[in-house]
Amino acid sequence: MTGPSRPGSLTTRLLISQVAVSLAMALTMIVVAVIAGPPLFEAHMREAGHDSPDVLAHSEEAFNTAGTLALFIGLLIAATGAIVVSVLISRRLRRALDDLGDAAARISDGDYAQRVEEPDSRELATLAGSFNTMATRLDSIETSRRRLLTDLAHEIRTPLASMEICVESLEDGAIEPGPEAWHILSSQIERISRLADDLGQVSAAEEGRLNLTLDTADPNVLAGDAVLAAREAYERKHVALLVDPAEGAPLVRVDRSRIAQVLANLLSNALRHTPGNGQVRVSVLAEQDAVSIQVTDTGDGIAAEHLPHVFERFYRADTARDRDSGGTGVGLAISRAIVRVHGGQLTADSAGQGRGTVVTLRLPASRAPSGPAAGRAGAATGR
Repeated sequence: MTGPSRPGSLTTRLLISQVAVSLAMALTMIVVAVIAGPPLFEAHMREAGHDSPDVLAHSEEAFNTAGTLALFIGLLIAATGAIVVSVLISRRLRRALDDLGDAAARISDGDYAQRVEEPDSRELATLAGSFNTMATRLDSIETSRRRLLTDLAHEIRTPLASMEICVESLEDGAIEPGPEAWHILSSQIERISRLADDLGQVSAAEEGRLNLTLDTADPNVLAGDAVLAAREAYERKHVALLVDPAEGAPLVRVDRSRIAQVLANLLSNALRHTPGNGQVRVSVLAEQDAVSIQVTDTGDGIAAEHLPHVFERFYRADTARDRDSGGTGVGLAISRAIVRVHGGQLTADSAGQGRGTVVTLRLPASRAPSGPAAGRAGAATGR
């Protein structure tokens, strides 16, 4: 059995089409000249007073000869020019498409660094630009995938290693079965379980599988409740936690528990990176069609090269922190995914290391106006 035949070349088809159009044009001109030319010539000769049969016959013969020769030479030049131009255009198009095809084949083989040069044609340049953008994103996704697998393997290997050591010590009699051994095992099991839950939440949010219970809420109240819940942890570390509500802030339509989870993650992250006697400020900023809640700390800050990656899973600007002191490394990824499901944005900005960080949660405003709850938020936080 023979497989499906390979389709013909696009450039060859374009060349054949151009030649066919040129031939059709030439045939049309010849037919029109043969049918309409002699009668019109004879009519003009009679109007000029040359109605002698001999004169008409000789003049018509001269007209046909000259017209045929001129038409043939003109069509030959036109056809030659059309073919030459078609060949040049087809070759340029074939070169550009071959480059794209070769680059696509290399990318399919795993060479995500492959790029193509942009041709001088606007349409082909747009196609090449889109291709390069796609290749860049694929390269970034592949890099993130590899790092994710490496980090995930590390995250699982570390608690498993601790559990293995504990079990071996129990078998060898180095430690007695008791509260200490059970605490080691249960803490590592809890660590793996927490990691699995975090990854599940990120995947559910990114795939749109989160079940949201939307309700109209005052952003001042959301910020105040989050600050109230986090205040005890801040007091233990001697970090000041302040809140600035906004007058007349529009309401937002959100899942209160999910947004509370986001704000809790942001405040926990700010506390983790802010030394004692530092300060974290939660500010509500009212806009015409949106509301922003900013968490500003005076902590470690983030270097410029790390800013684009802070919301990626397992990404750590400070690699010296372990997972016990720094969490699972998935909290910001979960937060961004939840905010996106709400139609909002979560961004981070920093002036550099040691100069603090500003994380901004931006949510679209609801149509209903805000009530007098701004004072409630300040009262709830003791301000």
